Amino acid sequence: MSYSTQNSQELDLKTLFPFELDNFQKQAIAALNAGKSVVVCAPTGSGKTLIGEYAIYRALSRGRRVFYTTPLKALSNQKLRDFRNQFGSEMVGLVTGDTSVNREAPILVMTTEIFRNMLYGTPIGEIGTSLERVEAVVLDECHYMNDRQRGTVWEESIIYCPSEIQLLALSATVANSDQLTDWILRVHGPTELIYSDFRPVPLEFNFSNNKGLFPLLNNNQKRINPLLKPKTRQTGRDRRERQLEPILPAVLSQLKERDMLPAIYFIFSRRGCARAVTDVAQVSNLTLVNEAEAARLQKLIQEFLKRNPELAKSQQLEPLTRGIAAHHAGMLPVWKGLVEELFQQGLIKVVFATETLAAGINMPARTTVISSLSKRTDDGHRLLRPSEFLQMAGRAGRRGMDFQGYVVTVQTRFEGAKEAAYLATSGADPLVSQFTPSYGMVLNLLQTHTLEEAKELVERSFGQYLSTLFLMPERKEIEQKQEELTSVENKLGIYEENDWVNLEQLLAGYEKLREKAKEEKRLLKILQKQAEETRIKEMSLSLSFAVLGTIVSLKGKHVPTAKKSTSEPIPAVLVAKVPGSGQSSNFLCLGRDNRWYVVAAMDVVVLQADLPRLVAVDYMELPVEIDFRLGQCRKGDEVSLALAQQIPVVELPVDAPEVLAQMQKVATVEAQAEEHPVKEWGNPRTLLKGWRRIGMLRAEIDDRQTQLEDKLARHWQEFLNLIEILQYFGCLHGVEPTEIGQACAAIRGDNELWLGLALMSGALEPLDPHHLAAACAGLVTEITRPDSWTRYELSVEVDEALASLRSLRHQLFQVQRRYRVALPVWLERDLIGLVEQWALGVEWQELVENTSLDEGDVVRILRRTLDFLSQIPHVPHLSDALQRNAYRAMQLIDRFPVNESLDTI
Repeated sequence: MSYSTQNSQELDLKTLFPFELDNFQKQAIAALNAGKSVVVCAPTGSGKTLIGEYAIYRALSRGRRVFYTTPLKALSNQKLRDFRNQFGSEMVGLVTGDTSVNREAPILVMTTEIFRNMLYGTPIGEIGTSLERVEAVVLDECHYMNDRQRGTVWEESIIYCPSEIQLLALSATVANSDQLTDWILRVHGPTELIYSDFRPVPLEFNFSNNKGLFPLLNNNQKRINPLLKPKTRQTGRDRRERQLEPILPAVLSQLKERDMLPAIYFIFSRRGCARAVTDVAQVSNLTLVNEAEAARLQKLIQEFLKRNPELAKSQQLEPLTRGIAAHHAGMLPVWKGLVEELFQQGLIKVVFATETLAAGINMPARTTVISSLSKRTDDGHRLLRPSEFLQMAGRAGRRGMDFQGYVVTVQTRFEGAKEAAYLATSGADPLVSQFTPSYGMVLNLLQTHTLEEAKELVERSFGQYLSTLFLMPERKEIEQKQEELTSVENKLGIYEENDWVNLEQLLAGYEKLREKAKEEKRLLKILQKQAEETRIKEMSLSLSFAVLGTIVSLKGKHVPTAKKSTSEPIPAVLVAKVPGSGQSSNFLCLGRDNRWYVVAAMDVVVLQADLPRLVAVDYMELPVEIDFRLGQCRKGDEVSLALAQQIPVVELPVDAPEVLAQMQKVATVEAQAEEHPVKEWGNPRTLLKGWRRIGMLRAEIDDRQTQLEDKLARHWQEFLNLIEILQYFGCLHGVEPTEIGQACAAIRGDNELWLGLALMSGALEPLDPHHLAAACAGLVTEITRPDSWTRYELSVEVDEALASLRSLRHQLFQVQRRYRVALPVWLERDLIGLVEQWALGVEWQELVENTSLDEGDVVRILRRTLDFLSQIPHVPHLSDALQRNAYRAMQLIDRFPVNESLDTI
């Protein structure tokens, strides 16, 4: 039915929705009516779409429009069908990569890439012709921002969208919905978060093994069911757990017996899904549908085959009649559409599906079975992430049909109840940013913005926002270092930059004086050491000739009463020479202090050979209590006192002239330091310590600030790297797009530069339409399985055209590697013979019989080719002939099952 487009002040919710709304739905509607953008974060299947429907009703009542964006073409097609039924066919349009239907309709469904592309055509913030009368944009499945390939598109759409347009972001539960909301508020305008963890149909988690089906969690749903805990420490886990794996028909029998069908059975490979259908279909006594349902199935399948007679021989038909089907990317889209329709009607009881089914396709079931808790990824084999698990689990429980939804995890050789309980009790993962600049982004922004404006837009990304939050601790540390720096400066009396400059100059001068004093003292020590070595050598010689009774002065290591450098030498008389260690002698002396000393030559600082010897030593008896070891010191007696009193006071030893001169230098420098003007600021030692700390803090702050800015500028540096690559290939003159650059900017693909260079190279100009289709396929086709094959040989014309692009491709690879850019540069030739043969009119059945690829993969290659061909007529500066051939090539390959009739959409 159609709805009036006359303005209305207030919409009656009870008329629009004849049932009681949940609180979060009412809150979201109130926020929309208050003129805010809204982020709705709620579990899968909780009724988020209703809020988008309200936004549509409101826009229609005001004569305005709504854009409804989805991450997947299949989801866009489904929304088109749903909205046609709800609002009337004339009110709804669709724009995807290769389909445009009723694009001026007030409700326009599109993929998020299409919405982003519309925004490119207008200076950011302005409302272009494509956005006239648009009141709101619904971003369905907004958690797709996590997607590595598509995440950037979501961020660009939010950044570029004019602030006058309300955004309604519908997301499954994520851990950081508050951050997402705050970011949208900053880059777009007032935004309110509506968060709900309420599930209208509660989930019950179960665990299946060969012993039966058991509750996975304990009574409070917080921990693993104690009955499922291993009773003993496990060894040989693989063997025992393999024995516990249930067989597939047994699991389905358990579900049927407990009235838990219909079910989506997730298996992470296409072959696994196909094998499961075959295994279940071969069990003759396993019947999942009753007679009435079987009859209804037969009727609907026959009607489908009348519309699509080419598919009457499909091997998928027989299991379908028994309520069993597969759903994965390798199937024909038309088959998947039939499976979705039959499942929604409750006629298919089990669908074996890959994880892509959890991405938003509306196929709610009573039960979801997750066959494995780990999967193979580009990063290796890993456990499912909590959000991946919750996304699949959330498909269980049909609102208005089920009181309880069931999630069944299955024992495998790799995982058991422990891993299942962990995932079932974990919270959702946070949204991360996948923002990565592309050639198309650079060229399109520079066509309508200055470099400064482009930088401001890039720095508004969610990735930049998260980096700022993530780097808050580092920013805090810088602030703490800055506070310490200010504190140290203030203690030194530094309040202005001039103060710092003056003190720095004074301290630098003072520090030079200190270094000079240090150096002079070092030289003094060297000279003193050299003089001492000379003195000892000369003294040893003199003592060897000295006669007993000679007057000497003692000071040094072996003189206990005169060890210190500040001690006065002790006048003494040489009394005896005694053997020492080695060839040197020790000397027994009597000091003027009436003490006996046993010393070495080094301890004799003065030898007074010019004074008369004391002849009394000739009659002196040596003290018996001394054992003549170096350093011995004993008091004398009355007899020795008489001799000691005869010892005269001798002159103090005089330093060598070079030592005296160096001591004068040291004294001069120290006097200069003592009178230095820096002392007016305070204690020089304290000032120097503070000065060094200030220097260290300033260097550390500068270093940390540089590192922080580098991290924050990562995306902008990537943008600048792409600019340099574009300049290298002549796409930019400075920052102004050239003709080649304008051509690249008009293209949407994985690597817009590569596609633009290939088109502008002239290599494709001479090709006929069917050859052009194959060549274009070679530029956009990615083959993930190296063992894929086709029996069709590539024509010489196409082979030569692609060969002429190899050197250009190699050059682009090299330049990208230099700048660490990892964008793909496809040039596939092994499988594109399929495209050429399809363009020449080969029938579908014959085509798929001549390749190892699944039908869905062949359709995907052809649709990607069709999408690229459809862009060529709109790329500027290409020849008319090439654009005409592209249009003709489109006509050749755009036929069933590549295209989709409006009836099937």
